[in-house]
This record gives sequence, C-alpha cells and structure tokens, in this order.
Amino acid sequence: MAPEIEWMHLTAEELRARAAADALVIVPVASLEQHGPHLATGVDIVLATAVAQRTARRLAAAGQAVVVTPCVWTGLAEHHMAFGGTVTLDYEAFAGVLRGILRSAARGGFRRAMLLNGHGGNAEAVAVAASALSVELGIRVAAGTYWHVAPEVIAPVLERQPGLMHACEAETSMMMALLPEAVRRERLAEAHGPASTRVEGQPPALALRRSFRDLSPSGVIGDARAATAEKGERLLEAISARMAEVLRNPALWA
Repeated sequence: MAPEIEWMHLTAEELRARAAADALVIVPVASLEQHGPHLATGVDIVLATAVAQRTARRLAAAGQAVVVTPCVWTGLAEHHMAFGGTVTLDYEAFAGVLRGILRSAARGGFRRAMLLNGHGGNAEAVAVAASALSVELGIRVAAGTYWHVAPEVIAPVLERQPGLMHACEAETSMMMALLPEAVRRERLAEAHGPASTRVEGQPPALALRRSFRDLSPSGVIGDARAATAEKGERLLEAISARMAEVLRNPALWA
C-alpha cells in the first residue's frame, strides 16, 4: 500500500514520525476567483491540490518522506474582483497565513517546505514569503508556481497556446480530467481571450497588474476551445513528474 501523503489524514504521532524522517511539507497555494464563463471559481484550488498531491505521491514512491497540507484556498486576486465571484486578501493577510502554517510545521519538527503555487497573482508573493520565512523560521522554504517551474513539459501538450494562461486550454483540460462537472461545456465557444496580460510594448519583466475586466471581456487569457480531458491528464502527469524531479534534488535542500 502506498504511504499516506495528506497531512489531514495522518495522526499527530504519524506526523511527528514524518518530521523525524525529515519529510518535505508541500503547501498548495491557490485562489478563489473568476475563471471565465465556462469554469467554476475553484479551478486554482483543484489544480494546485492535484499537482501537489501527485507530486508527493511520486516522491513517496521514490522513497522520499513527504506530506501535503490542505490547500491555502485564497490569495491575491484583486485583478479579478471586477467580475465578482472572487475572494482576495491583501499581502499582509496572505503572508500571515503562510507564516502561520510554516511556523506550525517548524514547531512540529519539520525542516523543509515547498509553497507550491497555482495562481499567477500569488507568484511574486510566495517567493518573497519563502525567502523571509526561511530566515525567520530557520528552515528551508522553497516556492514556485507550477507552470513557471515546468514550462517545458506544458508547451508540447497544447495546440493553441505556448503555455498555461488563465481559464485557458491548459487549465480547462486539467479540470476536464479532474472535475468535469466544474466545466460548463455549453459555454466553451465563448471561452477565449487575448494571449497575454501585457499591453503592447510591455516587456515580460515589467510588472504592472491591470484588472482582467480591462484585458479580457470573457475573463479568459488564452483559448479553452481546444481543451480535452486527455490533454488534461497528460499535463497533470508531466507537471507532477517534473515537479517531483526538481524537489527530489538533494542539492536543493543542502
């Protein structure tokens, strides 16, 4: 039988044993927000959780001690608020939640953690929090947005996009594979938008967030019309394999 990887399914005694075995704590981090006319608002929660759990199962199968916390379900989503259906925090509240989770893990004896992010609006914030908390708590804290960590395995699966965007071919495909009832297939014809959140002439390295309402009337970045469940399963397997490969590197935690 495969070892249990979910924190909430383990006893306190079992978690103390994981900490003593230098287990990696993976914390999926997400958002509750609009995802166009065709997807439920919990997309990032479902996908971040799935990537974290599949990654952990691969690590466990390779003999690595690992545990996954429940998902941090809300983050920084101000840029989606104009559509409604969205919950957002300010940075201080968001960072405080991450601090409380990792401080608790550290007090429980865990020495390594990964903030596995599944929402673009959190990307910079989780990186800043990881650096600060590594110093504050005296443990190793990594952070990464899964499609930024593994872009090379995502692009080959997609037909209409070079990478994962928002409510797009990639996210819709993965939702079709994981939670098909969250996909409103009758609205897929409307599920497309611009190919970027940047205006003309804005370099990728220049950050300036705008309301998605101003960027995309549909709330979609990319093109979900080419989504399939088969693509979704391929994406989930490829992403989790790459994430596990990265996190299994002992030099990362030395």
